[in-house]
Amino acid sequence: MRLSNLADYAVVMLAAAVRSDGVRLSATCLAEQTGVPLPTAQKLVGRLAAAGLIVSSRGTGGGFRLARDPSDISLADIVEAVEGKIAMTTCVDHGRHDCAVEKTCQVKPHWNAVNDAMRGALAGVSLASLSKFPGETPDRAPAISHADSGFRRETEERV
Repeated sequence: MRLSNLADYAVVMLAAAVRSDGVRLSATCLAEQTGVPLPTAQKLVGRLAAAGLIVSSRGTGGGFRLARDPSDISLADIVEAVEGKIAMTTCVDHGRHDCAVEKTCQVKPHWNAVNDAMRGALAGVSLASLSKFPGETPDRAPAISHADSGFRRETEERV
């Protein structure tokens, strides 16, 4: 299984949003920060908001913020917001019967267990863990602050 570019970009954008220290963000700022093309960032903001992972507001001072604590958002949540329900094969999609060997397949009864294991693995990875830099400890975390031209990384000690 390979994540699509959209799912990958959504993870990158939300990880950057964790670093914003609660500042409302815009798709433009995140595109500049992450290198995700602006039209893609705008598309993803819409999908992430529809899935309830971010809360957006319009107008002056508008933008978006995470809807939940990063430790309560899983990789599975993000992937499903962008890609839809995680399904390793069409066998696990209820109501789909487009497999040529479905009636004689010996493996079909086992695909739900495989699918559940994959979703469980993705659900076990939080956005909080994905937003940490390698070697970072909980008491020292770089923050991203908003600047006129986008974002910049600063290291600050968290108490």
